[in-house]
Amino acid sequence: MSVPTIDRDYLDGLLKRRFFFAPAFDIYGGVSGLYDYGPPGCALQANVIDVWRKHFVLEEDMLEVDCTMLTPYEVLKTSGHVDKFADWMCRDPATGEIFRVDHLVEEVLESRLKGNKEARGETAEPIAGAEEKKRKKKVKEIKAVKLDDAVVAEYEAVLAKIDGYSGPELGGLMQKYNIVNPATGGPLSEPLEFNLMFETAIGPSGHLKGYLRPETAQGQFLNFNKLLESNNTKMPFASASIGKSFRNEISPRSGLLRVREFLMAEIEHFVDPHDKSHPRFPDVADTKLRLLSKGTQQEGRTEVTEITIGEAVQTGLVDNETLGYFLARIYMFLIKVGVDHHRLRFRQHMSNEMAHYAADCWDAELQTSYGWIECVGCADRSAYDLTVHSNRTNEKLVVRQTLAEPLTVEAFEVELDKKKFGPKFKKDGKKIEQFLTSRTQCELEDLANELSDKLKIIVDVEGVGASVEIEKDIISIEKKTRQEYVREYTPNVIEPSFGIGRILYSLIEHNFWIRPESDQRAVLSFPPVIAPTKVLLVPLSNNEAFEPMINELSRLLRRAGIPAKVDDSSATIGRRYARNDELGTPFGVTVDFQSVQDRTVTLRERDSTKQVRGTVEEVIDAVRRMVGQDAVSWQEGTKGLASFDAASE
Repeated sequence: MSVPTIDRDYLDGLLKRRFFFAPAFDIYGGVSGLYDYGPPGCALQANVIDVWRKHFVLEEDMLEVDCTMLTPYEVLKTSGHVDKFADWMCRDPATGEIFRVDHLVEEVLESRLKGNKEARGETAEPIAGAEEKKRKKKVKEIKAVKLDDAVVAEYEAVLAKIDGYSGPELGGLMQKYNIVNPATGGPLSEPLEFNLMFETAIGPSGHLKGYLRPETAQGQFLNFNKLLESNNTKMPFASASIGKSFRNEISPRSGLLRVREFLMAEIEHFVDPHDKSHPRFPDVADTKLRLLSKGTQQEGRTEVTEITIGEAVQTGLVDNETLGYFLARIYMFLIKVGVDHHRLRFRQHMSNEMAHYAADCWDAELQTSYGWIECVGCADRSAYDLTVHSNRTNEKLVVRQTLAEPLTVEAFEVELDKKKFGPKFKKDGKKIEQFLTSRTQCELEDLANELSDKLKIIVDVEGVGASVEIEKDIISIEKKTRQEYVREYTPNVIEPSFGIGRILYSLIEHNFWIRPESDQRAVLSFPPVIAPTKVLLVPLSNNEAFEPMINELSRLLRRAGIPAKVDDSSATIGRRYARNDELGTPFGVTVDFQSVQDRTVTLRERDSTKQVRGTVEEVIDAVRRMVGQDAVSWQEGTKGLASFDAASE
């Protein structure tokens, strides 16, 4: 489906003028990738978070935590972020300009495809004013150059797989397609990895190295034992966290879509690795989703398949029921807050972009004028996180399940001759013993074979200087049979992760339109549940007779928990309504001279501009029914109220 044309220059101006959000520190020149939210932006974000919390935390009975943003080096070294949390960048040696490589390749190839369309006399999608100026700085003007059909197909295949290329592969694409600095034509360096975390020092000595967290997940993993205890040691269960994260983006761009400080909402659903069914899966099995599989992408295509999540799990397209359940719940949440379902798809990670430990991973992507934007990731992370933190700290992060019947288990076990082991290794003995007892069954099997063949084993133990040699007379590694009455296992984790800023911007685009009768009357058609303000109170004029009723309406709406604003300015009624349509206010209540006589007021609906009339109590009751989590429609909410023909706005 084609994206509705958005005048992004107009929209960006509206968002800045009404202070939804704006660049931070702008009177000092600003810092790219950092934004401040104004009153309507704060209210919109708070309302989306409120819906998220009720949709997930309350409805799924999750355990919410709030963990610190400062994270010690050791934690993120263990999780892999220090070594692997990076993007690929390249530099122009002449100008010092830095580019994020995948974005550069994407933009250059897209501009060439648009130039090909122009050269062939086909209609290329127009670029909005402000974005066109930004793009010209990066890729100059789009040149009308005709490409061979084979080249067009090749470019489209590359773009379909752009998220799956490694750094060296991106470097190969730059060479193959002669991608240089678009603004100067100068050559660029080979791609280099750039770690995205903000480094800091914790404490005045500066000796404790740390980072601002790049995600909220690690705090949930480290508190697993406490969370399990909070859930009365019952499995499965989920924790949730909402908070700020930080990533030192190479080239922040596209407003809220790529920033350096952002709000995340993450869920960690802990599940038995032998049973990834979900008791509520039948409730969502018939939910239809638009899925872009990894197989389709690897073929260089982007067509989606629309099937039920039940079919997707049954055929193995989605790995398991719990992952499928959360994909359906993510879909329901996004639709509830106002996402256009035609511009929502779930894209499966390709094999070469998925983490080695992940069983399956899907991104909920929203289509905007910037293209398809990843807004929610949902991954089966297996047992990776709990395992690496447990191995590093020697703290067991496991579930202990009492078995109804004892289980006969064959496993390799390590036995040490303490009389010989202690005197030989002295102060290093404890570290070596912990190393040996924390090995996996596969590792122990390898060590047992080495011991049998060579009559000794040689291991490298962290914190012990040289390689450690242990002879057969000191150690025994043998497979033994034992009865287990308690099953001990490390849970797998299903992780839905939401980028709130990206969702907010996509919502704004999906709900933005301009009234056909006037190109200056913009509307943000937010669902009432997330609208920053629910009701606009409008006295017909500045006549003092209206003040008591306006005050009473304000008090009654506050008591009902419904945010309302009064606009008693001298502007016309139509102008006042138009200003609040820009803010997404769904309802307007007008007080006129008849209101003073019989306590009736008019109620206006934002999108249709229809109006009805009723008593103060009837109108407030109608509004209350139309703005909550289980809001009814305008037709249902105003049933029984009289239709009212107002003068043209």
